[in-house]
Amino acid sequence: MEPDPDAELVSVPDLRHRVRHLAWFRKSFSRDTQLLAARHGVTVRIDERRLAEAFLAWIEAFNRQKPYASLDRRDFSLFAAGLLLRELMKARPIEARADVTDAAGGRDSIIGFWPEGFLYTKYCLDVLGAVMRQEFGEALPLSQAASDLRSWWSYRENVSENPSLAIAFLDEPNWRMPDAPEARTAMRRATEKLLG
Repeated sequence: MEPDPDAELVSVPDLRHRVRHLAWFRKSFSRDTQLLAARHGVTVRIDERRLAEAFLAWIEAFNRQKPYASLDRRDFSLFAAGLLLRELMKARPIEARADVTDAAGGRDSIIGFWPEGFLYTKYCLDVLGAVMRQEFGEALPLSQAASDLRSWWSYRENVSENPSLAIAFLDEPNWRMPDAPEARTAMRRATEKLLG
């Protein structure tokens, strides 16, 4: 999985606020998904109703947890991207089929194994990476597991049972309470600092 967002996302002014608008989100998601799918020999169909449902559920969850942004904005950005990924996993707005004759999209590749999960995750990582560059002047570090097909087997199995675990796979491996920002290491440290 390529760790860098494309230049177009990085150049979107105030991306962290722009992504919270349904029209922009739909256009951006569709554009990026179609481009990435074409590059990897994957046929996709996006269900616009399900995509809107994922977005609305994300905005609702985001707004509920937004007070945590004041504790640690960088960490909250990571968490918010995980929330979006969770909602995409739940709503499943993409139907995809990898062309197994294509070397880049064969069954032994991540996108060939799980094209929908790859496309959801890549979009969230790209938006998050662009926000990290704009807001914090840093690139998004990815672990080696991001390119390991065995990790993706586990990822797929776990999120099929509990979509909130997508947050843990994307960012901080909190397997017990992945959707609880107060359980995140950075948030606990910020809270202790405030109280201490």
